[in-house]
Amino acid sequence: MSFQDWIVLIFTLTAIILYGVWKSRGQRDMDSYFLGNRTMPWYIVLLSIIGTQASAITFLSAPGQAYADGMRFVQYYFGLPLAMIVICIVFVPIFHRLKVFTAYEFLEQRFDLKTRTLTSFLFLVQRGLSTGISIYAPSIILSSLLGWNIYYTNIVMGGMLIIYTMYGGTKAVSYTQSLQMVIIFTGMFLAGWMVVKLLPENIGFSEALHVSGKMGKLNVIVTDFNLKDRYNIWSGVIGGFFLALSYFGTDQSQVGRYLTAKTLTESRVSLLMNGLVKVPMQFLIMLIGALVFVFYLYFRAPITFNKGELDRVHNTKYAPLMAEQEARYDSLFNVKQAHVKALAAAMEKKDEPEIRTVQVLLKDADTLSMKTRDSARKIIRTALPGAEGNDTNYIFLHFVVNNLPKGLVGLLIAIIFLASWGSIAAAINSLASTSMVDIYKRMINPACTDEENLRMSKYVTLGWGIFCIAVAQFATNLGSLIEAVNILGSLFYGTILGIFVVAFMMKKIRGNAAFWGAVIAEIGVVAIWLMDVISFLWLNVIGCVFVMLFAWLWQLIAPQKKRLIADQPL
Repeated sequence: MSFQDWIVLIFTLTAIILYGVWKSRGQRDMDSYFLGNRTMPWYIVLLSIIGTQASAITFLSAPGQAYADGMRFVQYYFGLPLAMIVICIVFVPIFHRLKVFTAYEFLEQRFDLKTRTLTSFLFLVQRGLSTGISIYAPSIILSSLLGWNIYYTNIVMGGMLIIYTMYGGTKAVSYTQSLQMVIIFTGMFLAGWMVVKLLPENIGFSEALHVSGKMGKLNVIVTDFNLKDRYNIWSGVIGGFFLALSYFGTDQSQVGRYLTAKTLTESRVSLLMNGLVKVPMQFLIMLIGALVFVFYLYFRAPITFNKGELDRVHNTKYAPLMAEQEARYDSLFNVKQAHVKALAAAMEKKDEPEIRTVQVLLKDADTLSMKTRDSARKIIRTALPGAEGNDTNYIFLHFVVNNLPKGLVGLLIAIIFLASWGSIAAAINSLASTSMVDIYKRMINPACTDEENLRMSKYVTLGWGIFCIAVAQFATNLGSLIEAVNILGSLFYGTILGIFVVAFMMKKIRGNAAFWGAVIAEIGVVAIWLMDVISFLWLNVIGCVFVMLFAWLWQLIAPQKKRLIADQPL
């Protein structure tokens, strides 16, 4: 990056930190540290909700996902608006009425302590692992820009986040997220505008969309019903609905956001607005990736977007093999460039037979290019044991660093940092609040004072930060990070949602039945995932249904006497 880019980057990040510190002054107890004294207006809560889910992974990996696989990932969000309505009707009123710190407090009142503890534990495992992956995402940027070892970079990035989160608490997180989202939306708009501006003079926005569509990158709707296909309209609407219902209704990283609102109405408004905003927002982010794909049809893309790994291979004995693949890749690029120009000319003349002919030729050349890239990845993994190989997460970063003007590069890098800080800080804050409220205060030290609670909350925040850094050290070779995080969440979300659905809808089910139903359901979900017989989005549906089914069967079959004994609190 240039000197101007570093100035923009440092200024933006420093301003955000100072703003958060200023807004978080006056903390006295857990209520102010974790819930900001429940004084947030709906628009701050809305931006905080969006900021929590829109991590660096969203802005780093989603464009790369569209580049590699088209825009069908957008279907993943189609169930979200309906989920927001259900949460506003069922979940939010209960949480507000009970004045809970975490969603899991309700489960002890409805069932028993062991069911509350199990649900908290499932959340802590899932969110802790996911947050570790989220720390890895911005570390990729520093590692790529500065040539740092990724493991040391994880420690630096995680350490900055720990200090930020420990000091500020939820108020700093919420207010800085609101400012972050304004900067993020501005920067992503500028990035999309620059992609089109950098295309050849005769290729505008509409022409770029046509080319992208002809290459199969605008496949927003896929109607084929296939349980193993990760992204189609069925898995998106049904599986996505269950996942969104669990994420926003039971995941403390999100529940903790809307519990900070002043009133029940403001919580509901923030969630409903999120349902309206999220799908178009994700569509536009992925559209940038589809446009970047068109850009690299006209201008040469590297054989791998992870420049650091490519440079390291050239210093090994496998350098001649890589050079051979690069020469083949360059030759295929020249062929693709000729075909894409011919396609643009045929579309301008509206010559449908010629369009179809050139489209086939261009797709064939692109397929051969992809095979050459696959061969290069195999060489990387052979030459560098343990290397990532998959470069999906580096595509958008490569475009930004190598093509945008000075200053704007720094702003876009700052955006990815801001997104990571907001979402990771919210996640660590939720891990700490759950640990404090559902474990420490409930089972270890119920009589501690407000001052002791606040001090211990910061220690627990530090502990979870260290844990997440440790997870980040093992986050290589996961492929697309946005997919990896959602797969991990789907392993747990269905079971957690099922426990809450039983609590809300199945009034005759007692604690012991809910507990063992959840345990059996979680084992079943993991087993199905290991068998690889179904797309991960369906795991959210299966987990929820399994809990309801097994809890009902346990309640039905278990002897009455044993049930009464087992239902006693631990």
